[in-house]
Amino acid sequence: MKAREWGVLLVLSGAIFLEGIDIAMLNIALPSIRDDLGLSTGSLQWVVSAYVLGYGGFMLLGGRAADILGRRRVFLAALLVFLLFSGLGGLAEDGAVLVAARFVTGLAAAFMTPAGLSIITTGFEEGPKRDRALMIYGAIGAGGFTLGMVIGGLLTALDWRWVFFMPVGLSLVLLVAAVVLIPRQAPPDRTGQRFDLLGGLTVTAAVVVLVLGVERAAHVGIGWTAGTVALSAVLLAVFVAVERRHAAPLVRLGIFKSGSLLRANVIGMLFMAGFFGFQFLAVLYLQELRGWTTIEASLAMLVMGIDVALAPTLTPKLVRRFGNAPVLLAGLASAAIAFALFLTAGHDSTYWELLPSLVFVGLAFTLAYGPMTIIATNGIPEEEQGLAGGLLYTSFQFGAALGLAGVAAVNVAATASGEPGALLDGYRAALLVPLAAAVVAVAVGVFNLGRKRVAAEPELVSA
Repeated sequence: MKAREWGVLLVLSGAIFLEGIDIAMLNIALPSIRDDLGLSTGSLQWVVSAYVLGYGGFMLLGGRAADILGRRRVFLAALLVFLLFSGLGGLAEDGAVLVAARFVTGLAAAFMTPAGLSIITTGFEEGPKRDRALMIYGAIGAGGFTLGMVIGGLLTALDWRWVFFMPVGLSLVLLVAAVVLIPRQAPPDRTGQRFDLLGGLTVTAAVVVLVLGVERAAHVGIGWTAGTVALSAVLLAVFVAVERRHAAPLVRLGIFKSGSLLRANVIGMLFMAGFFGFQFLAVLYLQELRGWTTIEASLAMLVMGIDVALAPTLTPKLVRRFGNAPVLLAGLASAAIAFALFLTAGHDSTYWELLPSLVFVGLAFTLAYGPMTIIATNGIPEEEQGLAGGLLYTSFQFGAALGLAGVAAVNVAATASGEPGALLDGYRAALLVPLAAAVVAVAVGVFNLGRKRVAAEPELVSA
């Protein structure tokens, strides 16, 4: 790759890293935020829920906006909004301001993430060159998820507000670099195209309601949850009816005829459900049951960040040798092994006994994230790359909400007895949720093995 191409790739990879650490850092800072702002547990939950709703609910709209309005323009605007409202979150003195800031930050990420991914998938020729770029992009993005807890723990030890101020600094650097490095693009050809406003409103409302219902499932009654799911289904039906009749639909329904895209999205949802559920339980186990400090728990998980080093170096070689589908499947299997191993954690397990599980989580991201992104975007027309990215990251966010809701509900139910040892029993019961998600992901991943392997040229494994 040329020097400018490397620069563009690093800027866009930095943006997806920013999105990953923003989520992970906040999770570990929540107790400190609650204590400092005097929030109830219910109010604290909305700090997370607001971001999830903004991000997951508007992702499809953000992806299509990138295709129609221009990817560079949407990326830069969204990054600027992300910067401003991250700063507002750090300055918040009450819960309402913080929740509002998190919602807009999530909304900005919903436009920034698919726009950034589509700049890569349209700017690098499909094949080995794009695959290499996506693997580097995926490695750095995955590193945000795995290293975010470590960075968040260290920053929270200083002051939880640094969890918001650090992304401001990184966003500013990325924004300046993006303005300089990302080439200006000719305005998209919108001849005969009209923005599908009704489709955008209905699908956004459907996804927001569905994510809200899943995310709040552990905190409200089953009737309320069932009602939100039913409302979401109605809105989705309206959306499909609108798209069938619109001359320029927000989501061309024919895109779902791509079996590889569908499988990648299902796998992405399951993979993130497993990871976020596991992450949540691991932190509770280390801090609540074992009494480890925030910094100790964060440093314990540092090993999960091995994907930052291995994904751009080892994964391309494995893909060149075996293809995307087998490497993805190995990553999914690693996740299942990781969660199964953590089931053996007890009241007095040493760190060395926990280490294999954490290493396998790092290997799962190393092997799965990049190939999953490639499979989800290969073969999709250039004018729909933003939409493809929006679909994938919507699946990621919905999976995260689903995984967190599932483990929280099972954990609460399993610890209700108050019996000695119920805390550990609750963690073990809840850990079956991410384990089941990983096993189902492996089963879905097996279907990819019959796909034609993407060949790779020597450049894929150079450097």
